[in-house]
Amino acid sequence: MPSLKDIKKRIVSVKNTSQITKAMKMVSAAKLRKAQEAVVAARPYAEKVQDVISSLALREDADAHPLLGARGKNRALVVLMTSDRGLCGGFNSSITKTVEQFVRKNTEGYEAIDLMVVGRKGKELLKRRLGDSFVNVHENLSGNINYATAQLLGQEVVDGFVSETYGAVYLIYNAFKSAMTQIVTIDQLLPVVPKECDENTLVADYIYEPSQGDVLDQLLPKYVEVKIFKGLLESVASEHGSRMSAMDSASKNASEMIGKLTLQYNRLRQAAITKELMEIISGSESIKG
Repeated sequence: MPSLKDIKKRIVSVKNTSQITKAMKMVSAAKLRKAQEAVVAARPYAEKVQDVISSLALREDADAHPLLGARGKNRALVVLMTSDRGLCGGFNSSITKTVEQFVRKNTEGYEAIDLMVVGRKGKELLKRRLGDSFVNVHENLSGNINYATAQLLGQEVVDGFVSETYGAVYLIYNAFKSAMTQIVTIDQLLPVVPKECDENTLVADYIYEPSQGDVLDQLLPKYVEVKIFKGLLESVASEHGSRMSAMDSASKNASEMIGKLTLQYNRLRQAAITKELMEIISGSESIKG
């Protein structure tokens, strides 16, 4: 049985931990507000780009541009977005489990699937499970998300696809729904897969200026960059939301533990006082006798 001194030290330790988790929750809440605003602002633009590209892709043949045509089943690239730091609940584990299932099932029958990881935790968790299948790892990006970052990642992805190193490119990230809910999402980046459009959208035709090739050369890589940028923003917002929820749960658990330890401490203290009183009374009676 622990002594009063041990329990008191543990209570102090848990209180210190509780102060840390509460501070981390407040920091994550502040960062989440800013990240959520960025996601909400980026979604309409990303959806409009998706609509334009889908409309173009449905009108063009697969050989109209290298990013529209399939490259066979040689290799595939998976771009996954995780965090650089832990203490964010199931944020990283949900992503890595989905990636592991995707690679092991390989429903499309690719010869191999390579991984491009954004975030240090993704590499740490998947290295033990999938071995050395990483082509690149980008760390310390979540603290400074901007469009230039998405451009660099997009250029790397496009170059790998155009050079026929990869037959397809997939993006896996946590889509932000709320501070309590993040949805693991799998998007096919390349080849560009147009979403279904209604008949009214397809009635009108486009006039390309200066030319069809120049327009597609500008728009299709931009589409990849915008998808990656949106994925980065969604991932960062999801990370802060998940960390805020995890720290809130940790603070509540710490409060419950402090209550239990305090009760245990008081009971032991009361038992010790009672024992001392009994000894004093017994000693007094023996002297009188």
